[in-house]
Amino acid sequence: MKTPDKTFKFDKADDSTGFLLWQVTNLWQREIKKALEKYRLTHSQFVIMASIHWLTLHSEEVTQILLSNHTKIDPMTTSTVLRTLQQKGLVERQEHSTDTRAKVVTLTEEGRKVIKQAVATVETFDLEFFSALGKETDKFNRKLISLLGRAEGPGK
Repeated sequence: MKTPDKTFKFDKADDSTGFLLWQVTNLWQREIKKALEKYRLTHSQFVIMASIHWLTLHSEEVTQILLSNHTKIDPMTTSTVLRTLQQKGLVERQEHSTDTRAKVVTLTEEGRKVIKQAVATVETFDLEFFSALGKETDKFNRKLISLLGRAEGPGK
């Protein structure tokens, strides 16, 4: 016999959008972690390196702050990840030409080689993972973008 406890608004756990998102995110991240093992990169390291490469290809001078804003990774974590990548010989940090407080971040030759291979692996994985969405993928992406916009809105 069910208890008349009304702690939850949902009759089924699958009716909770947040719980479903949490489950899908964990599944996706677990599989991405496996895909990145051969490159000896964590997911955060991959995102940072891929973003450096992306921003560089789009003619941006990549600073730690730009990188933090682009990835939505807080500045302290961004700095910590960059330090680790620098120790691995995958990125370099140099003084900014005009802003002495800023650091310009670039991939090393080895970093470019690794990230190009890792991006191909992750993009292939993503295509397979999200293939269940079929023709709804673009709509799904737009919905995710709207959630990101809401999170950055007033009061955030």
